[in-house]
Amino acid sequence: MQNPIKYITLLFLCTLVSCSDVIDVDVQTDTLRLVVEASLDWEKGTTGNEQSITLRTSTPFFETQSTDVIGAEVSVTNDNTGEVNLFTDQNNGTYTTTTFNPELGASYTLEIVYDGETYTASDTLNAVPDITEVYQDTEDGFDDETIELHIVFTDFEEEGDSYFFKFKRPQDLLPTLELGDDEFINGNEVDWWYEIDDDEDEEIKPLAPGDVVNITMHSISRPYYNYMDIVIDQMGGVGIFSATPVDVKGNCINTTNPDKYAHGYFRVTQKNTITYTVE
Repeated sequence: MQNPIKYITLLFLCTLVSCSDVIDVDVQTDTLRLVVEASLDWEKGTTGNEQSITLRTSTPFFETQSTDVIGAEVSVTNDNTGEVNLFTDQNNGTYTTTTFNPELGASYTLEIVYDGETYTASDTLNAVPDITEVYQDTEDGFDDETIELHIVFTDFEEEGDSYFFKFKRPQDLLPTLELGDDEFINGNEVDWWYEIDDDEDEEIKPLAPGDVVNITMHSISRPYYNYMDIVIDQMGGVGIFSATPVDVKGNCINTTNPDKYAHGYFRVTQKNTITYTVE
């Protein structure tokens, strides 16, 4: 009688050999698009004349380095006065100006001419309230043993103010981004608090004495608020109750070829920046 173990072993080896074929997987590729990083942020208390815009092209799936855009024509126009600010090509994907003149309440239009196509985008510059106090305690957060920071300001009486907050410690890989509006706080003093939850999987620790937190508060337009609301939701990842990530379109329109829109957003904001050391 033949030993059945020999036949089983032979069959197993044949199975291993038959699984050695290389399978090529076709990855979907999107249209190569212009990527616009155009955040004209005016630090309150400064002239705001120095501004920069970064342009690059989108990156294919398996590539890690983007391509800097050189040779574009970049300008920003104050729609109220017609004043045109030309941005100088630094030959590294960055375009700069030292003559920007920020005007509260003004609408600004960005124009980019690149590779025979014209892109435009518009945004409005709104005033940001003064931050009157920054303090810490453990009373208002989700965990009464965790330190939270409080940013106090008074919302303007005019309705329709929208705010964008960014909190960042040097040891954090990414900042925390938050949005707010004055729908229920119009004209009142606001105490905006910020707390970090302990996350062992992401190696994120709550605020602790000695931590340095860089805080930025922007006053933003409502269209930018709506855009960032989607972006922040997408950054949260995909869970059971989360929306599937989608291609988030900014406000940069290709007037030459509308289907070839750009990624990114053109924003104009006034901001407050504060550095706080946790005690």
